[in-house]
Amino acid sequence: MKGVFLFLMLGVSAFGIFVNPIPDLPPDFVRGVDVSMLYEIERLGGKFYDGGIEKDCLQILKDHGVNWIRLRVWNDPKDEAGNPLGGGNCDHINMTEIAKRAKSLGLKVLLDFHYSDWWADPGKQNKPKEWKHLRGDLLERAVYSYTKMVLNHMKRNGALPDMVQVGNELNNGFLWPDGMISGPGAGGFDNFVKLLKAAIKAVREVDPSIRVVVHLADGGNNSLYRWFFDEITRRGVDFDVIGVSYYPYWHGTLEDLKKNLYDISQRYQKDVLIVETAYAWTLDDADGHPNIFGGKDMELQGGYKATVQGQASFIRDLMEIVKGVPNGRGLGIFYWEGAWIPVKGAGWKTGEGNPWENQALFDFKGNALPSLDVFKLVYEGKPVPLQIVEVLPIELKTTLGEIPKFPEKVQVVFSDDSIRSHPVEWELSDPSIVERPGTYEIVGRVEGLDISVVARLEVGGSRNYLKNPSFETGEFAPWEVSGNKRAVKVVLANPPSNAHDGRYAVNYWLDESFEFEIYQEVKDLPKGVYELSFWVQGIKGGKVILKVSGYGGEEKRLEVDTTGWLEWKNPRLTLEVTTGQIRVGVSVKGRAGDWGFVDDFQLLRRE
Repeated sequence: MKGVFLFLMLGVSAFGIFVNPIPDLPPDFVRGVDVSMLYEIERLGGKFYDGGIEKDCLQILKDHGVNWIRLRVWNDPKDEAGNPLGGGNCDHINMTEIAKRAKSLGLKVLLDFHYSDWWADPGKQNKPKEWKHLRGDLLERAVYSYTKMVLNHMKRNGALPDMVQVGNELNNGFLWPDGMISGPGAGGFDNFVKLLKAAIKAVREVDPSIRVVVHLADGGNNSLYRWFFDEITRRGVDFDVIGVSYYPYWHGTLEDLKKNLYDISQRYQKDVLIVETAYAWTLDDADGHPNIFGGKDMELQGGYKATVQGQASFIRDLMEIVKGVPNGRGLGIFYWEGAWIPVKGAGWKTGEGNPWENQALFDFKGNALPSLDVFKLVYEGKPVPLQIVEVLPIELKTTLGEIPKFPEKVQVVFSDDSIRSHPVEWELSDPSIVERPGTYEIVGRVEGLDISVVARLEVGGSRNYLKNPSFETGEFAPWEVSGNKRAVKVVLANPPSNAHDGRYAVNYWLDESFEFEIYQEVKDLPKGVYELSFWVQGIKGGKVILKVSGYGGEEKRLEVDTTGWLEWKNPRLTLEVTTGQIRVGVSVKGRAGDWGFVDDFQLLRRE
C-alpha cells in the first residue's frame, strides 16, 4: 500500500470526521431530515443534546446545517378499537405542531401524505378504515377533501408546507385495490391517476405555490421510473418534482442512482429530490429489537462502513450525485428519521421496538453525532490526505470440478470509511486445484493501486454436476431460458439475503401475467442415484415447478408453493440416472406482480 494517497479537499469537524466539500453547492440545496417520530419521542420523554447541552431537536438540526424537515401524515393511526398503532402516530394534528415549530425556526417543510392509517410503501398501500368501502367518485372526493382539510388546518396554524408528496412510494399505486396499478383486482393506471389528480387538485387550490412531489422507491431502478412516469405523464398528471427513495443497501449503487436521476430529470424535464435515505453509524443495537441495518453484508452492499465517518461520507457523496444532475434539477436530499432515538414506546409499532436507532443522526442517548456536521462541512474545507486502509478479503466456495467466477473487482476501504470497488487481475496458475478438496490461496493484483489481494478458495468434497449452480457468474449460461424472458433475470441480490448462496440469484417479476422456464442439460453423467435440489422464495401463493427428464425414467415434477419474502423452500428429488444425461428445469407461471428468487441448485451423486 506504500505511496498510495488520494489528496482531496476535505472539511474537518471538531470531532475529526472528514467531509469532502462539494464545489459550487447552492446555498438553498435541500439538506433535509425526516422527523416524523419526533412528536411521539418527545411525548415519551426523549431528549436531545448538542455538545452535552439539552436543546430542542429542531434547533440542533438547524445549527448543524439542516434547512428542511419532512413529516408524514396518516389519516387515523388507530386500530378499530381506537388504540394507537405506533410508528409515531402521525396524524395531521400532531404533525402540524412539529411543522409550526420548524417554520418558527425558518426551516421549510415537506409534507408526505400516505393516504393510509399507517405505513404505506411498495408492499402495502391500505386504504384508511373510514374509506374502506368507498369506490370511484366517492373515493376521489374523499382524497380531495381530506387533502384540502389537512392543508387548510396547517395554513390556519402558520404551518403550511412548502412541498407536498401526494402518496408515499407509489411503485404500484396507492389506496389498494382501487388505486393499485397491477395485481389481482387492480384498478390500473387509469383509476390510480384519477385518485392522484384528486389529491393534486386539492393542493393547487389551497396554494398554487406549493410544489407537488410524486414519489417512488428503488432509486437505482431506471426501468421502473420510465415505466411509471411515462404512464402518468401520458395521462396528464400535473406535478413538479420526482421524489426518490434511495437506500444504498437496497436500491443499487450510487452509479445506478446517478444514471437514473440524470435520465429522468431530462426525459420528463422535472426536478428530482431524494426524499428518503439513510445509513448506519454503528452495528450495535440499543433496545433488543432487530435493526434493519444489521450486519457486515449490508456494509459491503451499501459501500460504506457502519461508522460515524461512514455515515457522513455516504451523505456527502449522495449530495454530490444530486448536485450534479444536469441543468440544476437536483434539488437535494432528505435523511429519513434522523431523530429516531431509542425511547421506550416509540417503536415502529405499538408494543415493539425501534429498528432504526443505528441509522439516526443522534446516538442512543440523544447526543448529536459528529456526522450531523456533514450538512455544514460540504460548504467548507481544506486539503487533507485520504489513505487506503485495507483491501477487504475475498472468500470463495466451489464444488469439485467447478472453477468459480472470481470477482472482477475488489473492495478497498479508505480513511473516510468509504468502500470502493477497484478492478483486480487474478493469477490462477493451477486450474486443476478444483479437482482436489481443500482450501487454497489465489493472488490478485489491484489495478492502479500497486497492491495485491489474496482470495481464499474452499473446494468442497462433493461434485455438483450442474454448472453455474448459484449463478455467481452474474449470467445464466449454461442455463437456458424459454418463454417470457422479460420476466426473469440474474441479479446481484439486494439485500444480500435475497440470494440463498453467494451474491447472485435468479429473480422473476413482471407487471403482467407471465410464464417461463430455466433449464440446463447435463451430459456424460456417471450412472447412479442422484439427489437434485434447489432453493426458492417468493410471493405468498406463488407456484414454482421443478422438472427433470431424459435421465432414463418418466418426467418428474415437484410443485412448490412460495409463502413470502425470505421464507426459503428447499425441494428435493431422488432419481436414478441410466442414460448418462439429465435435463433439469424450473418453470414459473405467474400472475401480474408475482415475484420470487431461485438459487443454489445441486445435483449430487450418492456414493
